Parts: sequence; structure tokens; C-alpha cells
Amino acid sequence: MGYALAMSPCFCCKRVFGYNPNHVPSLRVSGVRQPICKPCIEQANPLRKQRGLPELVPHPNAYEAVDEDEIRWS
Repeated sequence: MGYALAMSPCFCCKRVFGYNPNHVPSLRVSGVRQPICKPCIEQANPLRKQRGLPELVPHPNAYEAVDEDEIRWS
């Protein structure tokens, strides 16, 4: 048994970051999930609140390693 941490650029800021692929916040672009890093979520929330939109609340494990047996390959 092992653990995995996906790594790729954030869709918004393009910085590479690690995340749990099952729970990371993302946007679908042309049918493909594009991950968003925690700093970008934190930056977006005040703007969302100002516009009357609900804040984005990432899953508690969104930026943590995941047990390799729990990875969903969809």
C-alpha cells in the first residue's frame, strides 16, 4: 500500500501544486477537470462573497496525499 499526490499546474495561476485528485476543486474545460490551488480558491472567495455568490469550500483532504487504492481514474 502506498500514497499518491497528484502534481500539475493550477488552472488559474499556472503554479505547480500537489493535491488529492479525488477532492481537489476544479473546473471542467472541454470535458477535462482542471485543478485549482488553495491560494487561488482563497483569493476568489472575497470576490465571490462581494458578488453574492457562495464561497468555495474545498474538501478537507483536497490538498493532501490519498491512499493509492482510493484513486478514482475517471
